[in-house]
Amino acid sequence: MSKHSETPKKDKGESELNEKVLYVNRCSKVVKGGRKFSFSALILVGDGNGRIGYGFAKANELTDAIRKGGEAARKNMVVCPREGSTIPHEIIVHWDGATILFKPAPAGTGIIAGSKVRAVLELAGIDDVMAKNLGSSNPINQVKATFQAIEELSTREAIKQRRGIG
Repeated sequence: MSKHSETPKKDKGESELNEKVLYVNRCSKVVKGGRKFSFSALILVGDGNGRIGYGFAKANELTDAIRKGGEAARKNMVVCPREGSTIPHEIIVHWDGATILFKPAPAGTGIIAGSKVRAVLELAGIDDVMAKNLGSSNPINQVKATFQAIEELSTREAIKQRRGIG
């Protein structure tokens, strides 16, 4: 069961953040009086300018799970290095069962990716990239692998600085 929605949110005077509900899971437990439902939600928060975060939360009410996930996403924001409208270099990342491949693309290509990875890249403000999910179809593992890839990306300047060039 998947749900997509975008709502702009303000974050303490900072730039405007967009919040997106990427995935909702409903779990039921059969008890004496009937069924008891609980929900988990995977939430993305991004400003479209290189800052992106995700949160995963569980609660007995769907609205509480979404709210908790949004708070967790705001706490876990990372900066995505960009080179123009694309990523600086190709990268392959393995996370649990998911394997994600990112390749830079020329301007005007757009985002070529599956739905979960596409949502992350759109909210991060990356316009041109080719991505391929080579493993898991689990949305949580796909998002975690995507975030690990984003964290491992480096700009040319950062690489030159690490190598002591210029």
